Amino acid sequence: MAKIRVLVVDDAAVFRRAVTDELIADPELEVVGTAANGRAALVKLDRLRPDVVLLDIEMPEMDGLEALREIRKRHPRLPVIMFSVLTERGAIATLEALSQGASEYFAKPSTNSLEDSLRVVREELIPEIKNLCAARVRELAPAPVRPAAPAGAVLPRPPLPSIPPARVDVIAVAASTGGPNALAEVLPALPANLPVPVLVVQHMPPLFTRLLAERLSARCSLPVTEATHNEPLAPGRVWVAPGDFHLAVERGPAGGHLVLSKDAPEHSCRPAADVLFRSVARAYGPHALAVVLTGMGQDGHRGCEAIRAAGGQVVVQDEESSVVWGMPGFVARSGLADKVLPLALVAQDLARRTRVGRAEAK
Repeated sequence: MAKIRVLVVDDAAVFRRAVTDELIADPELEVVGTAANGRAALVKLDRLRPDVVLLDIEMPEMDGLEALREIRKRHPRLPVIMFSVLTERGAIATLEALSQGASEYFAKPSTNSLEDSLRVVREELIPEIKNLCAARVRELAPAPVRPAAPAGAVLPRPPLPSIPPARVDVIAVAASTGGPNALAEVLPALPANLPVPVLVVQHMPPLFTRLLAERLSARCSLPVTEATHNEPLAPGRVWVAPGDFHLAVERGPAGGHLVLSKDAPEHSCRPAADVLFRSVARAYGPHALAVVLTGMGQDGHRGCEAIRAAGGQVVVQDEESSVVWGMPGFVARSGLADKVLPLALVAQDLARRTRVGRAEAK
């Protein structure tokens, strides 16, 4: 089996060597080259033919953003993973890189705690590389003959209590790899008069989630903010879970409110979609709607089970439009999704469900 070919681009020699050592320790990976800046990387790109590029943002001569734009012109579908420092400037640049076609990002390991940071390379970056490259192989290969749910298909429900249809009172969204761009397509397409609140879990660290909310709010007709503890829920608003906090909801006589916690991570994630989904299942029962967008792993699956058991609805993004069909694919293959939709149709379907549900309840 051919190894995954990786090109590492960073101006810091210590970082290049440390990451290279971690990558080549995995028998499925091969570092075919390194470069100290974007210009040198572009020279090597066609000769080395990597399967994935790890690209620093701040570099001399040609930085990561400029290099990314050139890579996308030459190789529109080549997986590119950005590295950035955990600063506001680094976060802003990372979100810009994602909007310009970067596949994923990781916080750059710190030389002050290199071993802890390189553990992230082993436990998170390497699985991400494998998933992105596996997705690209499937994309380039002839489509296998196998039964598959077509876009827009209604999937069979597993045995559940018979509960009549109910209006939608809350939308809970989960996303990970590829999520920022998916959210930037779905949320701006929602109508300004959406009659329900929208809660979003995007796997991101602190600071990134606030900046993501600000970028989304600038593009949406609905206000988008980072969630704060005990804030009351209201229709026509979007809340993004802050990095390193779980987001949940509770309902009382005065209505619903947000709950932030530092409970243990789930699926190595905080925030985790399962935490949010379980809470909306408890608080809203059959009036809950879950949406699972592109992302690696299984976060959201258990929460979707809870939502479906409570009589709620589940919509997932289809494989073709997902950067990684991990989270939505796991839900779809488990028979928990009411619909599997291309990303371009998700917002339209959500708006329809909120209208139809409320009309049927009258």
